Amino acid sequence: MAGVADMRRRVLMISGAIDSVDHDVSVCVNLPEPGCWQVIKSETNLTDRTWVAMQATTDEDSVFVTDADTLVMSRQFAKSFITPDQRRLTFYDGEVRPGEAVVKMYSLETTGRKPTYSYSRYSPVAADSPADMAKTLERLVAEGMPQRPVIEIIVPVTVIG
Repeated sequence: MAGVADMRRRVLMISGAIDSVDHDVSVCVNLPEPGCWQVIKSETNLTDRTWVAMQATTDEDSVFVTDADTLVMSRQFAKSFITPDQRRLTFYDGEVRPGEAVVKMYSLETTGRKPTYSYSRYSPVAADSPADMAKTLERLVAEGMPQRPVIEIIVPVTVIG
């Protein structure tokens, strides 16, 4: 994964790929300065499973911004949910098939220069009925996805502007 930070617009773009089905991915970003950053993140699904939900959980120094002027969206997922403490964001009601890319946009407020957040993905079990999958997804959105072993990544960021 790699990133670019536009200082003038306060936009951070990150791209990369995920090829692990049994691990969460912890991303540490080296920002040029703390504050509010609009994040545009793209990653390719290099696994053999379809993702039907994606969750990001921030560290203790960061929160997702939830004001009315902030875009929280993804081309692949129709819905998003941010917890009241603003530390967990879940995208759902869509899918990312093997080989496809997903694009997400949100804003992150951080008091440090190295925010860390973890990504989890949910893939339904083939034996689940559509009703079982819907119940599981509803529970995961409300309660959060259980943490799995973590792969840690430090994302280098090129600064422009």
